[in-house]
Amino acid sequence: MKHQKTINKTRWRRTNRVRKNIRGTADRPRLSVHRTNKHIYCQLIDDDLGKTLCSASTRDSDLAAKIGNGGNCDAAKLIGEAMAAKVVAAGVKTVKFDRGPYKFHGRIAELAKAVRDGGVEF
Repeated sequence: MKHQKTINKTRWRRTNRVRKNIRGTADRPRLSVHRTNKHIYCQLIDDDLGKTLCSASTRDSDLAAKIGNGGNCDAAKLIGEAMAAKVVAAGVKTVKFDRGPYKFHGRIAELAKAVRDGGVEF
């Protein structure tokens, strides 16, 4: 139990360190990522208005058929491509990437690379 408390404390510290400098605006919204063992979720957030502009996840019905298992790098890449298309359609060119408590490695890095390849700047 003590080990899990240490892990959670480390996650919260990392989250606060990452998010203290990131605030989404109308010109440059925040691209927030959440991952679990089975799925990955991504949202474009305008913090000034408190609104989500668009989102994509492995649980979306149109993407779930293509993905199958949502807990791998291939799924993260497909979600990144879908999110890039939605961001460009929303008329946004640059975003602030919010990785939350997750290290920029593996699925998070694949999603970010796919979004960048889709024409969105970080």
